[in-house]
Amino acid sequence: MKLTPVMEKYILHWGEMGTRWGVNRTVAQIHALLFLSEQALNAEEITETLGVARSNVSTSIKELQSWKLVKVVHLLGDRRDHFETLKDPWELFQTILEGRKQRELDPTMTVLRQCVLESAEDKNTPDSVKARMETLMEFMETLDRWHQQVSVLPKSTLLKLIQLGSKVQSILGKK
Repeated sequence: MKLTPVMEKYILHWGEMGTRWGVNRTVAQIHALLFLSEQALNAEEITETLGVARSNVSTSIKELQSWKLVKVVHLLGDRRDHFETLKDPWELFQTILEGRKQRELDPTMTVLRQCVLESAEDKNTPDSVKARMETLMEFMETLDRWHQQVSVLPKSTLLKLIQLGSKVQSILGKK
């Protein structure tokens, strides 16, 4: 695949952003390349285009598959696996959000619930600390319920909700 300077700039930037999000630079660059690509690419094409090691591509592809961001595609007459990613930004956002929720928020909420339960019997933990943990747990559970409700809304409804922005305050009748 031949990259234009604009495509290179985007891929490099996405790799930099990936590191800020806690994702390996190459993983993010491969995702960016697949997002821009008109067709599914095989591992050799990805290796040649990005100039990275084949083993790094394989590892990165597996990570992207674990996030459900890349899937394997088979082409007629070609035994190699080809890879593609979602092209719709909304689908990408929802997939990433769900992955982060499962990997980060859900385990944290489980531990918080355990801590709150255990702290009820714990005489050594100050009441103010217990209260902060309980408040945090309630906040995270509220976010989780909100996520569950919003995640089933159609994309058109979500877009309208986002575009409302601060106008939602006047709809609710509050200043």
